[in-house]
Amino acid sequence: MRVLAICHQSDAGPGVFAEEIRARGHQLEEWMLPDGAAPAAEPASYDAVMTFGGAMHADQEDRHPWLREEKALLAELLERQVPLLGVCLGSQLLAEAAGAAAERSPAPEIGWLEVELSAEGAADPLLAPLAPAFTALQWHSYRSPLPPGAVALASSPIALQAYRVGDHAWGIQFHAEVSEHDAIDWTEHYSEDPDAVAIGLDPISLGAEIHDRIEAWNQLGRDLCGRFLELAATGR
Repeated sequence: MRVLAICHQSDAGPGVFAEEIRARGHQLEEWMLPDGAAPAAEPASYDAVMTFGGAMHADQEDRHPWLREEKALLAELLERQVPLLGVCLGSQLLAEAAGAAAERSPAPEIGWLEVELSAEGAADPLLAPLAPAFTALQWHSYRSPLPPGAVALASSPIALQAYRVGDHAWGIQFHAEVSEHDAIDWTEHYSEDPDAVAIGLDPISLGAEIHDRIEAWNQLGRDLCGRFLELAATGR
């Protein structure tokens, strides 16, 4: 399979998902959309498309005009039933493409936080192995309402954490893809995120927790990515 990864900044790419894609013998092509260059091929021609996170917010089209372009692209891919997986910002953009505008959360979710699956999530082929609940690495200040007609799969007290649109598209708010290198980089540069500063994030404590948890978390991410690739290959 040929997989397209839509990236928004260098330290928020496909991470361990890239490892799993290549380990399974698939071809991964990364597209840094904000740079303005065209992707290697027409996005709809890929067997699956993933879109990842970034420090920007889904409603900042005035600062980042390419956000409008990506939302339109994701809407087109939804219409064409191209298998899609959105992560964090990517999940919010996918939700907007499906008709639900992202919004600022009542509070940021940064660090290791509990996620609970719904009954639908426990039966979902992508998320079922995570039922009934799991601890996820998160870093976001926005959230997505459930798009019209979509199925809520997981949540935290603050935000929708996973949903499915139709049979080919999933959004996850948590960072299942993040490598240890990138997670530590975010933590070391937390002062660049006003919301992380506002909540009094302790980078030493979070860094230590990342070190302790990341191996198991990365395996969860690889497994989740593998299930998505299998679903994309079979068309569910």
